[in-house]
Amino acid sequence: MSRIYFVFALTLFAILTIVNSNGAQAQEPAAGDDPVEALELYVMPQSGPFRPDQISVPQQDMITAWARSAHADATAEAFTHWDGEGEVPVACARCHSGAGFRSFHGLDGSAPGVDGPVPVGGVVDCDTCHNPGLGEIAAIMLPSGIEHPVKPGVEAACMTCHIGREAGASVTKAVADKADDAPDDSLNFVNPHYALAGATRLGSVGAGGYQYPGKTYSGRFFHARPLDDCVSCHNPHTLDVSEAICLTCHENGSPDAIRISSISFDGSGNVSKGIRTDIDANAALLLRTIQDYAVKVAGTPIVFEPSYPYFFVDADQDGRGDRIDGAPQKYNAWTPRMLKAAYNWKFINADPGAFAHNPHYTLELLYDSVEDLAGPLNLDMAELGIAR
Repeated sequence: MSRIYFVFALTLFAILTIVNSNGAQAQEPAAGDDPVEALELYVMPQSGPFRPDQISVPQQDMITAWARSAHADATAEAFTHWDGEGEVPVACARCHSGAGFRSFHGLDGSAPGVDGPVPVGGVVDCDTCHNPGLGEIAAIMLPSGIEHPVKPGVEAACMTCHIGREAGASVTKAVADKADDAPDDSLNFVNPHYALAGATRLGSVGAGGYQYPGKTYSGRFFHARPLDDCVSCHNPHTLDVSEAICLTCHENGSPDAIRISSISFDGSGNVSKGIRTDIDANAALLLRTIQDYAVKVAGTPIVFEPSYPYFFVDADQDGRGDRIDGAPQKYNAWTPRMLKAAYNWKFINADPGAFAHNPHYTLELLYDSVEDLAGPLNLDMAELGIAR
């Protein structure tokens, strides 16, 4: 018998010796009686309905799926970046902390808006997407300054955090009326941020990309109704795409293999591959064109590295940012034309699912960015073979 059960038994025995069933004083056990044996009847069972691992939780599968997802990964950079400071800044808290999200929308009883830094340690928790107040959110303000309506419920949560932090309007403001091809050390890269699925999907309606004047752009990609919101394709807990949904209309359930057009956008002529390969090829072409422009027009070679501030000086063109005392040197010879193209390249590459979220808008931004750089480089778009 375990010690805790023994103590419980002795305690119960002591109570029972005070008052018997008729309220009279109970008798002490006779000399030589074994109190343990006498109280065996009152010992709690070693196992039974009181064990938590035997209690049925209806949502257990959903909780398990969420716990294994990126939204719950408390070790991820998205949630540990500010551990050294001990708090998540106001500007970041709405998406990098469940508490910050609720404060931003006033779901915690406060006025909408994050009042101050939020303690570290939070993730995108259950109450981020299951808070009853989500149903009251009718619209989300986009970085472009456009207010966009959302369906009541979880779409408000998705769209709050997957729209980026900058938009094409930010680039327009940065370049103002500066000369297109004049390097200006007052210009800095405008970073759209990460995981921009919502912004990509809205296309020209959200104006997340830099949209060249005089051009027309595809709007919100509705895919195929009733697939009209994020959770139509993504499992809300695992975040995975359901290939069974794809097979409703497509011959292949793998998103990478799906093609939406018989046009070869990358000029390869191969239309048997997924549209993603066309987008990847044109994005690679755009980056090469930006680097060519940096050398021939801006006069300072450039390289991209996947860490802030992303674009660095590469004077020796070895494919690695130049270092001074071990520190990489951020790019400082931006021209307005180059900044627009680099923003669009990053905007597209910051959404790994752009090929599915809005392939039309993505291809348009890529083509127009290459075309704009082609002028001062004397490139013939027809020879490049890409399509819009």
